[in-house]
Amino acid sequence: MKPSPYQTRSGVFALATLCCLLWGSAFPAVKNGYALLHIAPGDVPSQMLFAGWRFALAGAILLMVAAVMKKPLLALNGRQMRQVALLGLAQTTIQYVFFYVGLAHASGVKSSIMNATGVFFSVVLAHFLYANDRLNSRKALGCLIGFLGVIVVNLGGGAFGFDFSLLGEGFIVIAAFMLAAASIYGKRLSADMDPMVMTGWQLFIGGAILIGIGVAGGGHMEGMGLQSGALLLYMALLSAVAFAVWSLLLKHNPVGLIAAFNFLIPVFGVSLSALFLGESLLRWSYLAALGLVCAGIWLVTRPSRPSRT
Repeated sequence: MKPSPYQTRSGVFALATLCCLLWGSAFPAVKNGYALLHIAPGDVPSQMLFAGWRFALAGAILLMVAAVMKKPLLALNGRQMRQVALLGLAQTTIQYVFFYVGLAHASGVKSSIMNATGVFFSVVLAHFLYANDRLNSRKALGCLIGFLGVIVVNLGGGAFGFDFSLLGEGFIVIAAFMLAAASIYGKRLSADMDPMVMTGWQLFIGGAILIGIGVAGGGHMEGMGLQSGALLLYMALLSAVAFAVWSLLLKHNPVGLIAAFNFLIPVFGVSLSALFLGESLLRWSYLAALGLVCAGIWLVTRPSRPSRT
């Protein structure tokens, strides 16, 4: 039987790279969305409304695809539905409250680098939650190098030469931690339900809550037109496609193999932010931090060599 693209070496490389490219493109896409919709950095309700429509649409798209594939959309029992709702609250609502507010107060380049701390948070959390996924010297070194990159990217401005704000860079790091914690919870839930259905529902529920927060706070999207509508649709599609493909890759391949591609997300995020937002990439702190973060991710996700007897 011919293997699927999710199982061949070239297929895994191409599909995992595509996912990372899509996620990396979200940084300049969100920033451009703020500009097109006239959403100010301090207009949190409108930022939540923007985020909510993106993820509710992404969830709806993913659920429609799952229905076409004849997956059991309504087979979740009451307990599973509550678990998925909790996942949506944590992984989509709470995470993206911090992410969208943080991105409004920080550059796309810096946000791309700092968001990569989620990989290191995942490694540390897994150490305390899984007996077979403990920290070793290589993973500890990778985390140390990665967090050093986060320090370096904030050098070069502000008091004492440190350019960092809680609403900007701080919220991006909090969002990365929320994603790491929620992903571990989602991995446990996916053992008893279809990953695509689970992801579709959690995106839809989390997005609906964000829309409610935005509407309740008086949020609005004044500049909605053809260009901004196309951007919103693209962002919804990128989330739906990336989550769906990534879940299938994880199903057919070792987690460590797929996780190793995470280092591409900050690379694409930084490059695309510099390209589409006109942000400066040629700062020593940005280039050094990007190198440190990528090296750290490579270390913590590289499979351990089997011991010789």
